[in-house]
Amino acid sequence: MNYNIEYEREEDGRWIAEVHTLPGVMAYGTTADEAMTKAEALALRVLAERLEMAECSPMPISIAFAAV
Repeated sequence: MNYNIEYEREEDGRWIAEVHTLPGVMAYGTTADEAMTKAEALALRVLAERLEMAECSPMPISIAFAAV
C-alpha cells in the first residue's frame, strides 16, 4: 500500500504534515523536515498497532512526500 505524506506551511509559520488515508496521522513542526519526520513516525506506529491488533494483514508499504 502507498501512503503519501502531504505537507504545507501554516499562516503562523509552523509546518503541518499528514497522511489523509490514515485517520489521525498529522504532525506539526518548526520545519518541513521536522513535520514530515513526525508524521512518518506516527504513520508507522499506527500501521504497527493495526498489525498487532489484527486489524489488517501484512503488506508491502511505500511512503512518499508531496508538497501541498
